[in-house]
Amino acid sequence: MSELGWLTQPAVFPWVALAVGLCIGSFLNVVIHRLPKMMERAWRADCAELMGGETHGVSGQEAPQEEPYNLVVPRSRCPGCGRGISAIENVPIASWLALRGKCAGCGSRISLRYPVVELLASLGAAWSASHFGYGPAAFAGMLFLWCSIALAFIDHATGHLPDDITLPLMWAGLLFNAFGTFVPLFDAVTGAAAGYVILWTVFWAYKLVRGVEGMGYGDFKMTAAVGAFLGWKMLPLVIMMSSVVGLLFGLAQMVAARGKWDAGYKFHFGPYIAIAGITAMFGGPAILALIPFLNPF
Repeated sequence: MSELGWLTQPAVFPWVALAVGLCIGSFLNVVIHRLPKMMERAWRADCAELMGGETHGVSGQEAPQEEPYNLVVPRSRCPGCGRGISAIENVPIASWLALRGKCAGCGSRISLRYPVVELLASLGAAWSASHFGYGPAAFAGMLFLWCSIALAFIDHATGHLPDDITLPLMWAGLLFNAFGTFVPLFDAVTGAAAGYVILWTVFWAYKLVRGVEGMGYGDFKMTAAVGAFLGWKMLPLVIMMSSVVGLLFGLAQMVAARGKWDAGYKFHFGPYIAIAGITAMFGGPAILALIPFLNPF
């Protein structure tokens, strides 16, 4: 056994994955918070360029340059007081608990989302390591989980599913399955195509009947990514499960609003695709055995 071979042992690997998942979860919080803002900046820059105002304002004066903003800079800080977050205050979960969910400088509330994302990312990584064992499937499962978590939280908050995540995730699924990690490559390619086309068809059918858009193109791409990982045979289960879970959450929102449903409410489907995709990845065969009519074999 090599010097680091003990890390791959079944009794150790899930714990290593748990620790790595905590760190990845902390990074996912940065992605969830910053990527939509980066997209907004890019859109504004594109609009300014199209209007001929990339470098000059309305008065003809040179427009002020925005400070660099990406996943690395600027350094994390409190949105309330602007105080920089120290390294000791960035320890996943533990720092939030130690600070009692408040900024050490101004006492502003720190969203519960931060420890929740870190916990989900760490438990998901440990789950993948335990379920698949050391190998490509475990790492592919972790990547799928982490990206699904980021997409679910971004879509819930903004209604957007960024191409910067959905498209690389789809290609990653195809690459993993080029070696048959989960399904044969043909099933993965067919799954990616079918995942996109099925929701695209639903989108246009709904638009033709109701005259409004029922979902966004990001939903097509996210379902295509799920199909690329799990293959076309899992898509009926994923689509049915995401629809049922979405319906249940929608009914819960109606109850919370005392039946006063806003006709202009936009349904964010991404979180439910994520829940269904993760469930299908780890429990799909067992569920299909219980629900034979969803099994296309």
